[in-house]
Amino acid sequence: MKNRSAIELYDTTLRDGTQGEKITLSVQDKLLITEKLDEFGVDYIEGGWPSSNPKDEEFFRRVQHLQLKNAKLCAFGSTARKPDNIENDPNLTGLLKSETPVITIFGKTWKAHSAKGLGLNDEENADLIFKSVHFLKSMGREVLFDAEHFFDGYKDNPAFAIRMLLSAEEAGAERLVLCDTNGGTMPHEIFDIVRKVISSTSVPVGIHTHNDSDLAVANALSALRAGAEHVQGTINGIGERCGNTNLISIIPNVILKLNGRFHHKLNLNNLTSLSNFVYELLNFPPDNRAPFVGKSAFAHKGGIHVSAVLKESSLYEHIDPKTVGNRQRVLVSELAGQSNVRYKAKELGIELPDNGELFKKIVQRIKKLEHEGFQFDVAEASFELLLRHELGQFKPFFEILESKVHIESGKNREPVDQAILKIEVNDEIEMTAADGDGPVNALDKALRKVLRGFYPSIRNIRLVDYKVRVLEEKKGTSAKVRVLIETGDGHSTWSTVGVSTNIIDASLQALSDSINYYLFNTQEVSCSPAPAEAQ
Repeated sequence: MKNRSAIELYDTTLRDGTQGEKITLSVQDKLLITEKLDEFGVDYIEGGWPSSNPKDEEFFRRVQHLQLKNAKLCAFGSTARKPDNIENDPNLTGLLKSETPVITIFGKTWKAHSAKGLGLNDEENADLIFKSVHFLKSMGREVLFDAEHFFDGYKDNPAFAIRMLLSAEEAGAERLVLCDTNGGTMPHEIFDIVRKVISSTSVPVGIHTHNDSDLAVANALSALRAGAEHVQGTINGIGERCGNTNLISIIPNVILKLNGRFHHKLNLNNLTSLSNFVYELLNFPPDNRAPFVGKSAFAHKGGIHVSAVLKESSLYEHIDPKTVGNRQRVLVSELAGQSNVRYKAKELGIELPDNGELFKKIVQRIKKLEHEGFQFDVAEASFELLLRHELGQFKPFFEILESKVHIESGKNREPVDQAILKIEVNDEIEMTAADGDGPVNALDKALRKVLRGFYPSIRNIRLVDYKVRVLEEKKGTSAKVRVLIETGDGHSTWSTVGVSTNIIDASLQALSDSINYYLFNTQEVSCSPAPAEAQ
């Protein structure tokens, strides 16, 4: 691909992407994504189907006020319903009302769809495509033709599929986009068919693949290798059923693996932030295992791997993580060796003495706790406290001497959950109680209530997430549980862990680590608590 022309990048996150299950975007969300995609350097942004819903119609009205620097905005729709009523067709007139410089229309290129779905013979279907494209061209628009179900149609009847493409070309379509609408075609089939299509037309060919066989990215790359010059997809691969081609994977593969280039110079350093930006607007958690941009994409857990990565990162990393705006991570677990501990200590800014016995002790301590059910690769705040405690750098800011949880419930009465705690801070002992929505919430409130007299700044922290995992399912209600807690102060978040056969005890461990971590990093000095009536 080195000597080929630049590839066009076409994003359909705002249209095809929103057809995915549980995916919805407000008009404002769509406008924000449009700006972000334009800033990144996308060539075409498909905004939606203006005739299908009021939201898309509002989007096309408001997007006119954006000053796009790189991208052309597209409206999407179908060919006319009948070849003898083109100028009055509501779909085509709706596309024109969107006032976008580019219009993408799809038409039937699978004979079975044309005959059974539309009730048209070959000549009528070709005429419908020609007249629809020609009409939009006559109105001064750039027209892209999406050949729906093209690969299934080609395998069923090559002559029919090619004829429909040539009708769009003859009418003036600027791009012929071959769609693997059902997502069932294999990469070698894509390559061969795209090659044959390119030899049959003088118009640049594009590719639009779906992920029903988990091959959308591979299929799109095969099409580009075969000579396609235009690729369509969505950010993070979102879309109907199993999703669309993931542009977040296409972009680095083209640039870094195939030595290809896009029309605009793309800053790969912004790739991870672009992926996370869309996830955030969708209110979806980022996919940690996503290639290139996921949190786990360059995470190393096995001790032998970590030892090698510290010497030469390319031994276990196919690219430099910083190239795509990601970073290398080393996880600490029962698989850890001294290399893991050294790496994490350096990452946390902790200087380790050159003491082999100390390293061995720390590693064995970690492995023992992980065997008991602790998980430090997702609770790095607890790991830091453990490491600093072993090094003599950390001492808990408080000690919980006693904890009690009282739960009342019954027919026709409100449930009552109350926690009672006795803690010691600098030789002072305090006891308090708090009600809550459930026993863990009551514990959290009681702990904060008693500590804020000593450490007022803990008012700034909030519980962000709380997860419970049963570790020994076969033991039923006597099984161990692992509690993971994420806490934040408005500026950063941190995760802590607790393990016990008692969910209350496990929760209290994680809560205690969370507050201790915050106090250690803020280095707040305790003060004597105010009188009870003033608190």
